[in-house]
Amino acid sequence: MIQETIEKIVPINLEFAVKAQRRLDNLTKPPGSLGRLEEFAKRLVAITENVMPVLDKKVIFTFAGDHGVADEGVSAFPKEVTRQMVFNFLQGGAGINVLARHAGAEVVVVDIGVDFDFTKAGDSPDSTASLRFARKSWDSPLTAFISKKVVMGTKNMRQGPAMARDEAIRCIEVGIELANEYTKKGYKIFATGDMGIANTTPSSAIAAVLTGKPVSEVTGKGTGIDENSFKNKIKVIEDSIAINRPDSKDPIDVLSKIGGAEIGGIAGLIIGAASNRIPVIADGFISTAGALIAYCIEPKTKDYMFAAHNSAEIGHKAMLEKIGLRPILDLDLRLGEGTGAALAILMIEAGLKIYKEMATFGEAGVSKKNNQ
Repeated sequence: MIQETIEKIVPINLEFAVKAQRRLDNLTKPPGSLGRLEEFAKRLVAITENVMPVLDKKVIFTFAGDHGVADEGVSAFPKEVTRQMVFNFLQGGAGINVLARHAGAEVVVVDIGVDFDFTKAGDSPDSTASLRFARKSWDSPLTAFISKKVVMGTKNMRQGPAMARDEAIRCIEVGIELANEYTKKGYKIFATGDMGIANTTPSSAIAAVLTGKPVSEVTGKGTGIDENSFKNKIKVIEDSIAINRPDSKDPIDVLSKIGGAEIGGIAGLIIGAASNRIPVIADGFISTAGALIAYCIEPKTKDYMFAAHNSAEIGHKAMLEKIGLRPILDLDLRLGEGTGAALAILMIEAGLKIYKEMATFGEAGVSKKNNQ
């Protein structure tokens, strides 16, 4: 499936970019005066091959998965928080729900690797809410839950591969399948998000291997661990890379040995989006680890990606530079979930509204500058 999908990815049509630029330059403003808002509109036209794109259906996929490496003390929170936050998403109480509502986007929570059986959640004494109550949100047009479980959490990558290769491939395929499904449903723009306690650890490991940077230069404090835990986190990542010896020329090998299920799902969603000519927004640090996997599998995926923001996580910039993406926002965000992507949707839509709704010089009866 992966090979068949990447064969469908083509470079964006620059003729449409030229058409968009011609209209942008004829709007009642000095050329380029609305900066990156103009860039967003032009990219949308080129990606969709539609001179008047529509973004009426927007969806943020929040992939959830647990990580065995959490046992190494790399996070300030226990892994039970992953499933508890999934319930919070379904009840509409998380940051992503608030910002997605603000952006007019739907949230799809994807259980791709949580170490918990949500079908039995109503009988679980430690769940923050019963499945019956959570289902009230499932019927909402703004929140949905999809079970695409590949693993019950990854294994501890300090002791061996996080996943088998076929599990990593399946995670990517899940993302591709979702992209295909939601394209057929008429969604016009995708965004990625994540939930998984300890997932900054595999993301830092991926960043180190695929950018060639030392682990210490791409590893941050994640959920806010103390200095001793931070030093331990760096050592855990270094040990994991040394033990597993991931092949930097084989991104699927990297994903399977030191990655995570949600990171693979994000990579697949981006690959699937590109094959369907759908623009896709990568959220922050963890989402960009998935984007980097997608880019290393097929570099043409870059043409279809928007980078939502510059995360406060130290390794994020290195990954964005490797892909060649410039973030839209810089707000010191480090929550994940897709929150930065929800805000970026608003900026992208603003650019599109300028492009579509602003009057041209001729329509407004305004004189253009001399020599034009």
